[in-house]
Amino acid sequence: MSLSLCASVPERGVELELEVADGETLALIGPNGAGKSTALSLIAGALRPATGQVVLDGQVLTGQGRWVPPHQRQVTTLSQDPVLFPHLTARGNIRFGLRAQGQSRQRAHREAGRWLAELGISELADRRPAALSGGQAQRVAIARALAADPRLLLLDEPMAALDIDVAPALREQLRGFLAPRTALIVTHDVLDALSLADRIVVLEAGRVAEQGLTRELLTRPRTAFTARFAGLNLVTGRWAGGAVVLEDGTRLRAAGDFRAGSWVHAAFRPSAVRLTANDGIPRTVTGLLPRGDLIRVRTRGVAADLPPQEIAEHRLEPGSAVRLEIPAEAVTAYEA
Repeated sequence: MSLSLCASVPERGVELELEVADGETLALIGPNGAGKSTALSLIAGALRPATGQVVLDGQVLTGQGRWVPPHQRQVTTLSQDPVLFPHLTARGNIRFGLRAQGQSRQRAHREAGRWLAELGISELADRRPAALSGGQAQRVAIARALAADPRLLLLDEPMAALDIDVAPALREQLRGFLAPRTALIVTHDVLDALSLADRIVVLEAGRVAEQGLTRELLTRPRTAFTARFAGLNLVTGRWAGGAVVLEDGTRLRAAGDFRAGSWVHAAFRPSAVRLTANDGIPRTVTGLLPRGDLIRVRTRGVAADLPPQEIAEHRLEPGSAVRLEIPAEAVTAYEA
Protein backbone atom coordinates (compact mmCIF):
# COMPACT_ATOMS: atom_id res chain seq x y z
CA MET A 1 0.00 0.00 0.00
CA SER A 2 1.67 3.23 -1.10
CA LEU A 3 0.89 6.61 0.47
CA SER A 4 1.04 10.08 -1.05
CA LEU A 5 0.49 13.23 1.01
CA CYS A 6 0.56 16.74 -0.41
CA ALA A 7 -1.24 19.18 1.87
CA SER A 8 -1.08 22.57 3.53
CA VAL A 9 -2.38 23.68 6.93
CA PRO A 10 -1.69 27.46 7.02
CA GLU A 11 -2.82 27.98 10.61
CA ARG A 12 -0.04 25.60 11.70
CA GLY A 13 2.50 26.86 9.18
CA VAL A 14 2.63 23.42 7.57
CA GLU A 15 3.08 22.60 3.90
CA LEU A 16 4.08 18.98 3.40
CA GLU A 17 4.76 16.61 0.56
CA LEU A 18 5.49 12.99 1.50
CA GLU A 19 5.64 9.66 -0.29
CA VAL A 20 5.74 6.22 1.35
CA ALA A 21 6.31 3.24 -0.95
CA ASP A 22 4.49 -0.05 -0.67
CA GLY A 23 6.04 -2.11 2.15
CA GLU A 24 8.26 0.77 3.29
CA THR A 25 8.63 2.09 6.83
CA LEU A 26 9.27 5.82 6.82
CA ALA A 27 10.49 7.69 9.92
CA LEU A 28 9.44 11.30 10.46
CA ILE A 29 11.85 13.23 12.67
CA GLY A 30 12.23 16.89 13.55
CA PRO A 31 12.11 19.36 16.43
CA ASN A 32 8.91 19.98 18.40
CA GLY A 33 6.41 21.92 16.33
CA ALA A 34 7.94 20.83 13.02
CA GLY A 35 4.70 19.28 11.75
CA LYS A 36 5.11 15.59 12.58
CA SER A 37 1.83 15.22 14.50
CA THR A 38 0.05 17.30 11.87
CA ALA A 39 1.18 14.86 9.20
CA LEU A 40 -0.21 11.90 11.16
CA SER A 41 -3.52 13.73 11.76
CA LEU A 42 -3.88 14.51 8.06
CA ILE A 43 -3.29 10.88 7.11
CA ALA A 44 -5.53 9.42 9.82
CA GLY A 45 -8.35 11.84 9.00
CA ALA A 46 -8.32 13.72 12.30
CA LEU A 47 -7.46 16.96 10.46
CA ARG A 48 -8.56 18.40 7.14
CA PRO A 49 -6.02 20.38 5.12
CA ALA A 50 -6.78 23.76 3.60
CA THR A 51 -5.54 22.44 0.26
CA GLY A 52 -4.04 19.23 -1.05
CA GLN A 53 -4.83 15.55 -0.86
CA VAL A 54 -4.05 12.24 0.82
CA VAL A 55 -3.97 9.17 -1.42
CA LEU A 56 -3.58 5.61 -0.11
CA ASP A 57 -3.06 2.80 -2.62
CA GLY A 58 -4.66 4.87 -5.36
CA GLN A 59 -7.71 5.80 -3.27
CA VAL A 60 -8.20 9.50 -2.55
CA LEU A 61 -8.88 9.81 1.19
CA THR A 62 -8.81 13.61 1.28
CA GLY A 63 -9.07 16.03 -1.62
CA GLN A 64 -10.73 16.29 -5.05
CA GLY A 65 -14.05 16.77 -3.27
CA ARG A 66 -13.68 13.53 -1.32
CA TRP A 67 -13.45 12.95 2.40
CA VAL A 68 -13.18 9.41 3.74
CA PRO A 69 -13.97 9.39 7.49
CA PRO A 70 -11.26 8.03 9.82
CA HIS A 71 -13.05 4.79 10.66
CA GLN A 72 -13.28 3.87 6.97
CA ARG A 73 -9.63 4.53 6.05
CA GLN A 74 -8.19 1.26 7.40
CA VAL A 75 -5.41 3.33 8.95
CA THR A 76 -4.38 2.37 12.49
CA THR A 77 -2.47 4.62 14.88
CA LEU A 78 -0.28 3.21 17.63
CA SER A 79 0.90 5.81 20.16
CA GLN A 80 3.03 5.78 23.30
CA ASP A 81 -0.20 5.45 25.32
CA PRO A 82 -1.68 1.97 24.71
CA VAL A 83 -5.27 3.35 25.15
CA LEU A 84 -6.70 -0.01 26.17
CA PHE A 85 -10.30 -0.38 27.31
CA PRO A 86 -9.95 -0.74 31.12
CA HIS A 87 -13.02 -2.97 31.48
CA LEU A 88 -11.83 -5.52 28.88
CA THR A 89 -9.14 -8.19 29.19
CA ALA A 90 -6.09 -8.22 26.93
CA ARG A 91 -7.85 -10.72 24.68
CA GLY A 92 -11.05 -8.67 24.85
CA ASN A 93 -9.24 -5.52 23.70
CA ILE A 94 -7.89 -7.27 20.63
CA ARG A 95 -11.17 -9.04 19.97
CA PHE A 96 -13.14 -5.77 20.16
CA GLY A 97 -11.46 -4.32 17.08
CA LEU A 98 -11.95 -7.53 15.12
CA ARG A 99 -15.62 -7.69 16.01
CA ALA A 100 -16.00 -4.04 14.95
CA GLN A 101 -14.71 -5.11 11.53
CA GLY A 102 -17.52 -7.64 11.29
CA GLN A 103 -15.66 -10.82 12.18
CA SER A 104 -17.61 -13.58 13.91
CA ARG A 105 -17.24 -14.03 17.66
CA GLN A 106 -15.44 -17.36 17.16
CA ARG A 107 -13.00 -16.07 14.56
CA ALA A 108 -12.27 -12.88 16.55
CA HIS A 109 -11.55 -15.01 19.63
CA ARG A 110 -9.21 -17.24 17.64
CA GLU A 111 -7.40 -14.34 15.96
CA ALA A 112 -6.95 -12.52 19.28
CA GLY A 113 -5.35 -15.62 20.73
CA ARG A 114 -3.05 -15.94 17.71
CA TRP A 115 -1.80 -12.38 18.05
CA LEU A 116 -1.28 -12.74 21.78
CA ALA A 117 0.91 -15.73 20.97
CA GLU A 118 2.74 -13.79 18.22
CA LEU A 119 3.66 -11.12 20.78
CA GLY A 120 4.63 -13.75 23.37
CA ILE A 121 1.97 -12.72 25.89
CA SER A 122 -0.56 -15.55 25.78
CA GLU A 123 -0.40 -15.79 29.57
CA LEU A 124 -1.80 -12.25 29.82
CA ALA A 125 -4.96 -13.05 27.84
CA ASP A 126 -7.34 -12.78 30.81
CA ARG A 127 -5.69 -9.81 32.56
CA ARG A 128 -7.20 -6.35 32.51
CA PRO A 129 -5.01 -3.30 31.70
CA ALA A 130 -4.68 -2.33 35.37
CA ALA A 131 -2.84 -5.61 35.98
CA LEU A 132 -0.37 -5.09 33.11
CA SER A 133 3.03 -3.41 33.14
CA GLY A 134 3.77 -0.64 30.65
CA GLY A 135 5.62 -3.02 28.35
CA GLN A 136 2.89 -5.64 28.55
CA ALA A 137 0.17 -3.10 27.80
CA GLN A 138 2.09 -1.81 24.79
CA ARG A 139 2.45 -5.36 23.47
CA VAL A 140 -1.31 -5.78 23.73
CA ALA A 141 -1.77 -2.48 21.88
CA ILE A 142 0.59 -3.67 19.13
CA ALA A 143 -1.29 -6.98 18.88
CA ARG A 144 -4.58 -5.09 18.59
CA ALA A 145 -3.18 -2.79 15.88
CA LEU A 146 -1.71 -5.62 13.81
CA ALA A 147 -4.74 -7.89 14.21
CA ALA A 148 -6.84 -5.23 12.47
CA ASP A 149 -4.63 -5.75 9.38
CA PRO A 150 -4.58 -2.03 8.50
CA ARG A 151 -3.62 -0.79 5.05
CA LEU A 152 -1.32 1.70 6.77
CA LEU A 153 0.14 1.69 10.28
CA LEU A 154 0.99 5.01 11.96
CA LEU A 155 3.31 4.85 14.98
CA ASP A 156 3.59 7.94 17.18
CA GLU A 157 6.62 7.45 19.44
CA PRO A 158 5.54 3.92 20.44
CA MET A 159 8.60 3.35 22.67
CA ALA A 160 8.71 6.75 24.39
CA ALA A 161 6.92 5.71 27.58
CA LEU A 162 8.68 2.35 28.03
CA ASP A 163 11.45 1.54 30.51
CA ILE A 164 14.92 1.43 29.00
CA ASP A 165 15.20 -2.31 29.68
CA VAL A 166 11.86 -3.07 27.96
CA ALA A 167 12.18 -0.98 24.78
CA PRO A 168 14.97 -2.95 23.01
CA ALA A 169 13.12 -6.27 23.01
CA LEU A 170 9.87 -4.67 21.91
CA ARG A 171 11.65 -2.68 19.20
CA GLU A 172 13.19 -5.88 17.82
CA GLN A 173 9.81 -7.59 17.88
CA LEU A 174 8.13 -4.67 16.15
CA ARG A 175 10.77 -4.63 13.42
CA GLY A 176 9.77 -8.14 12.36
CA PHE A 177 6.09 -7.24 12.21
CA LEU A 178 6.70 -4.07 10.19
CA ALA A 179 8.92 -5.70 7.57
CA PRO A 180 6.13 -6.56 5.08
CA ARG A 181 3.89 -3.60 5.93
CA THR A 182 3.59 0.05 4.93
CA ALA A 183 4.16 2.19 7.99
CA LEU A 184 5.07 5.69 9.11
CA ILE A 185 6.75 6.26 12.47
CA VAL A 186 7.27 9.52 14.35
CA THR A 187 10.18 9.30 16.76
CA HIS A 188 12.77 11.26 18.72
CA ASP A 189 14.88 8.13 19.27
CA VAL A 190 17.71 7.40 16.84
CA LEU A 191 17.45 3.68 17.72
CA ASP A 192 13.84 3.60 16.52
CA ALA A 193 14.91 5.13 13.22
CA LEU A 194 17.88 2.80 12.79
CA SER A 195 15.98 -0.34 13.77
CA LEU A 196 12.63 0.26 12.12
CA ALA A 197 12.88 2.74 9.24
CA ASP A 198 13.97 2.17 5.66
CA ARG A 199 14.02 5.89 5.00
CA ILE A 200 13.88 9.14 6.99
CA VAL A 201 12.20 12.47 6.30
CA VAL A 202 13.33 15.43 8.42
CA LEU A 203 10.73 18.13 9.06
CA GLU A 204 11.57 21.65 10.17
CA ALA A 205 9.14 24.58 10.41
CA GLY A 206 6.41 22.62 8.64
CA ARG A 207 8.53 21.75 5.61
CA VAL A 208 10.69 18.82 4.49
CA ALA A 209 14.29 19.86 5.33
CA GLU A 210 16.00 16.72 4.04
CA GLN A 211 15.30 13.06 3.36
CA GLY A 212 17.14 9.89 2.43
CA LEU A 213 17.88 6.27 3.21
CA THR A 214 18.25 5.80 6.95
CA ARG A 215 21.93 4.91 7.23
CA GLU A 216 23.00 7.36 4.55
CA LEU A 217 21.15 10.24 6.20
CA LEU A 218 22.39 9.42 9.70
CA THR A 219 26.04 9.17 8.61
CA ARG A 220 25.98 12.14 6.22
CA PRO A 221 23.52 14.64 7.69
CA ARG A 222 22.95 17.99 5.98
CA THR A 223 21.13 19.91 8.71
CA ALA A 224 22.10 20.73 12.29
CA PHE A 225 19.02 18.94 13.65
CA THR A 226 19.77 15.70 11.80
CA ALA A 227 23.39 15.81 12.98
CA ARG A 228 22.26 16.18 16.61
CA PHE A 229 19.73 13.38 16.15
CA ALA A 230 22.48 11.12 14.80
CA GLY A 231 24.87 12.10 17.61
CA LEU A 232 27.32 13.82 15.26
CA ASN A 233 29.07 17.15 14.98
CA LEU A 234 28.49 18.88 11.66
CA VAL A 235 30.56 21.77 10.34
CA THR A 236 30.72 23.32 6.89
CA GLY A 237 33.53 25.07 5.07
CA ARG A 238 35.39 25.37 1.79
CA TRP A 239 37.73 22.64 0.54
CA ALA A 240 41.41 23.55 0.27
CA GLY A 241 44.42 21.25 0.16
CA GLY A 242 43.07 18.24 2.03
CA ALA A 243 41.15 20.23 4.63
CA VAL A 244 37.80 21.88 5.27
CA VAL A 245 38.49 25.56 5.98
CA LEU A 246 35.92 26.91 8.44
CA GLU A 247 34.57 30.44 8.53
CA ASP A 248 37.12 31.51 11.16
CA GLY A 249 39.96 30.27 8.95
CA THR A 250 40.83 27.15 10.94
CA ARG A 251 41.46 23.95 9.00
CA LEU A 252 39.89 20.57 9.65
CA ARG A 253 41.89 17.82 7.98
CA ALA A 254 39.85 15.21 6.12
CA ALA A 255 40.10 12.64 3.35
CA GLY A 256 38.42 13.56 0.10
CA ASP A 257 38.74 14.68 -3.47
CA PHE A 258 36.73 17.85 -3.97
CA ARG A 259 37.07 20.85 -6.22
CA ALA A 260 39.15 23.57 -4.56
CA GLY A 261 36.89 26.20 -3.04
CA SER A 262 33.75 24.05 -3.09
CA TRP A 263 31.53 23.89 -0.02
CA VAL A 264 31.98 20.69 2.00
CA HIS A 265 30.26 19.23 5.05
CA ALA A 266 32.38 17.48 7.69
CA ALA A 267 30.75 15.12 10.21
CA PHE A 268 32.46 13.51 13.19
CA ARG A 269 31.57 12.03 16.55
CA PRO A 270 32.06 13.99 19.80
CA SER A 271 34.06 11.03 21.11
CA ALA A 272 36.69 11.69 18.43
CA VAL A 273 37.35 15.25 19.59
CA ARG A 274 40.41 15.89 21.76
CA LEU A 275 41.86 18.88 23.57
CA THR A 276 45.12 20.19 22.18
CA ALA A 277 47.55 22.92 23.19
CA ASN A 278 48.53 23.80 19.63
CA ASP A 279 46.64 24.49 16.43
CA GLY A 280 43.17 22.92 16.51
CA ILE A 281 39.82 24.68 16.31
CA PRO A 282 39.56 27.59 18.76
CA ARG A 283 36.33 27.56 20.73
CA THR A 284 34.79 28.77 23.99
CA VAL A 285 33.04 26.31 26.31
CA THR A 286 29.31 27.09 26.53
CA GLY A 287 28.21 24.19 28.73
CA LEU A 288 29.06 20.88 30.40
CA LEU A 289 26.65 17.95 30.45
CA PRO A 290 27.16 14.48 32.02
CA ARG A 291 26.80 11.62 29.53
CA GLY A 292 27.39 8.26 31.21
CA ASP A 293 31.01 8.09 32.33
CA LEU A 294 31.97 11.07 30.11
CA ILE A 295 31.25 14.79 30.10
CA ARG A 296 29.81 16.45 26.99
CA VAL A 297 31.71 19.71 26.48
CA ARG A 298 29.60 22.06 24.38
CA THR A 299 31.08 24.80 22.22
CA ARG A 300 29.78 26.70 19.20
CA GLY A 301 29.15 24.08 16.52
CA VAL A 302 31.39 21.39 18.06
CA ALA A 303 30.81 19.08 21.04
CA ALA A 304 33.44 16.87 22.68
CA ASP A 305 32.96 13.88 24.99
CA LEU A 306 35.80 13.89 27.52
CA PRO A 307 36.55 11.99 30.75
CA PRO A 308 35.87 13.87 34.01
CA GLN A 309 39.57 13.71 34.92
CA GLU A 310 40.43 15.75 31.84
CA ILE A 311 37.72 18.28 32.63
CA ALA A 312 39.16 18.70 36.13
CA GLU A 313 42.76 18.79 34.94
CA HIS A 314 42.08 21.66 32.53
CA ARG A 315 39.58 23.31 34.89
CA LEU A 316 37.01 23.57 32.13
CA GLU A 317 33.86 25.56 32.77
CA PRO A 318 31.53 27.75 30.71
CA GLY A 319 33.65 30.57 29.33
CA SER A 320 36.89 28.55 29.17
CA ALA A 321 38.89 28.93 25.95
CA VAL A 322 39.86 25.61 24.37
CA ARG A 323 41.43 24.26 21.20
CA LEU A 324 39.89 21.15 19.74
CA GLU A 325 41.60 18.58 17.55
CA ILE A 326 39.83 16.03 15.35
CA PRO A 327 41.91 13.29 13.66
CA ALA A 328 41.47 13.26 9.88
CA GLU A 329 40.49 9.58 9.93
CA ALA A 330 37.54 10.40 12.22
CA VAL A 331 36.06 12.94 9.78
CA THR A 332 33.56 12.09 7.04
CA ALA A 333 33.66 14.80 4.37
CA TYR A 334 31.05 15.16 1.62
CA GLU A 335 29.77 17.84 -0.72
CA ALA A 336 27.47 20.41 0.83
